[in-house]
Amino acid sequence: MYLEYIKSPEDLKKLSTQELKELAEEIRKTIVYRVSKNGGHLASNLGVVELTIALHYVFNSPVDKIIWDVGHQSYVHKLLTGRYERFPSLRTYMGVAGFPRISESEHDAFGTGHSSTSISAALGIIEGRDKNKEDFKVIGVIGDGAMTAGLALEGLNNAGELKKDLIVILNDNEMSISPNVGALSAYLNRILTGDLYQKFKRDTRSFLEGIPKLGGAAAKIAQKTEEMFKGIFLPGILFEELGFNYVGPIDGHNIELLMDTLKRIKTSSSPVLIHVITKKGKGYEFSEKNPSLFHGIGPFKLETGVPTGGNDITYSEIFGDTLVELAVKDNKIIAISAAMKEGTGLENFARLYPERFYDVGIAEQHAVTFATGLATQGLKPVVAIYSTFLQRAYDEIVHDVCLQNLHVVFAIDRAGIVGEDGPTHNGIFDISYLRHIPNLVIMSPKNANELKVMLELALNHNGPVAIRYPRSKATLFQNRYNLPVAFQMGEAEVVNTGKDVALIAIGNMVYPALTAAQRLEKEGITVMVINARFIKPLDEKMIKSVALTIPKIITIEENVIQGGFGSAVLEFLNKIEIPHVRLRRLGIPDVFIEQGRQDELRKIYGLDEEGIYNAVLAILKEPLYSY
Repeated sequence: MYLEYIKSPEDLKKLSTQELKELAEEIRKTIVYRVSKNGGHLASNLGVVELTIALHYVFNSPVDKIIWDVGHQSYVHKLLTGRYERFPSLRTYMGVAGFPRISESEHDAFGTGHSSTSISAALGIIEGRDKNKEDFKVIGVIGDGAMTAGLALEGLNNAGELKKDLIVILNDNEMSISPNVGALSAYLNRILTGDLYQKFKRDTRSFLEGIPKLGGAAAKIAQKTEEMFKGIFLPGILFEELGFNYVGPIDGHNIELLMDTLKRIKTSSSPVLIHVITKKGKGYEFSEKNPSLFHGIGPFKLETGVPTGGNDITYSEIFGDTLVELAVKDNKIIAISAAMKEGTGLENFARLYPERFYDVGIAEQHAVTFATGLATQGLKPVVAIYSTFLQRAYDEIVHDVCLQNLHVVFAIDRAGIVGEDGPTHNGIFDISYLRHIPNLVIMSPKNANELKVMLELALNHNGPVAIRYPRSKATLFQNRYNLPVAFQMGEAEVVNTGKDVALIAIGNMVYPALTAAQRLEKEGITVMVINARFIKPLDEKMIKSVALTIPKIITIEENVIQGGFGSAVLEFLNKIEIPHVRLRRLGIPDVFIEQGRQDELRKIYGLDEEGIYNAVLAILKEPLYSY
């Protein structure tokens, strides 16, 4: 009705308030339908529809810069900035990204995929604007969850010190507004943002400071009185102390109020924080009832909200269930999440052992160092964090965990190619950024059975351990290749024998290596397949034995090639100087992986059966050489 005619935010300004409300409902229906087909972040986007409309109505994007923190709530923004016709390609290969991307649109002022970066980035843009003597406004939209991260508070602190005209929108979807509170809040906001109040504030300060006997002391008294008054009614005294003019809380679904407030603060020359209350999942019954499920979801049935992807158990669920089983026998086991309880499979653990579960919010650095404190007291903390988010805690892993050789277990979920969430979420760096850290053991299971064994091994090991596993289903196998079997630290296994080429695979690359080997056997080429299990320590005895008997070796990993698992094997072979060995490494090249289906992306990078099959044929044609 309206969306097909909106080519840019300028077209919004032609609509009446009533038409904007109708547009909001059209946007909700469009997003719900598209996410039901493609998957994506639903609840967060449904919650910011009116806020996004108001922002684009009042401000002038792309001249004015709007930065969406985390960015998973930017679908509305994309629909209003010329991407409606391409919206059906959301989160598909080469399609519209699920997060803001500078390369995708001039309206995407800053690329965001990890949380809590908006305030710091916005402040930097403002400083750059002023140095370039330009004139535009900068708005950072940040969620209440993202505000828990240290980076957000660091940005607020610096912004308050610089006293620039930064506008921060705090999107709070954890609170509800009663009519009375909403009415009082709206009334106070009209007062606090109005010209009369601001003039009164300035004039009062000037008057009091002009009294000889009182001087600056009177101004301080007036300021404290004002803070006390505002503190009685408003939850924003912290932001005021940091140098922001606090406005709110206001109803984030009231378009008129939002536009009125934004117009009032648009001309402010000092930092402003607007506290907006929204309802996550608003407008779609099932996401309103279960916003956590619909935060990030695969395709689902529109009529029922039921996911269509089947009920296959995932690695995350296997991890969570196993941790519960082990916790029954060991009361020293503690689980820690950084705002990802559901995503990491810890719901049951949290329900059964609430006193042994900690969700520290979006604060990965704190999660890791908090775990070290627990470890010093003889407890066994298990920190469950996605691979891409664990990057944020690198220094803590090095300095607080591994340097002190403390018994902290890292359950690294979403390791490898994640898929539709794209380059900000692919977990393709963890082997490389962890492998070189002393004292750290790193393992990766080929299936669910091995994950269970590895978790028990990790909890019984006296030192730091990381277990990486993918975002995928994890069937518990019961056949000759997958029988549950105990193994020791650093012990690999041979899953297929052969003499022409050796494939040394890690984690979820074992099965495509095995199927490629079975295909090659039909052509008379015998291939040894080794499930490495351990990235560190390597099973050096087995690798040496293989290198002495099979001169052509291919390593396979779902990680960047630089510094990865293959590099570890290469370094070892170089150290022991076995002559006449040719080694090829399969993995992710020096690129950021685009969004797309996992199988689609693995095919592109040669990490499927076909790619491995072709790599074996290629290495068989190559001559041998010595190190």
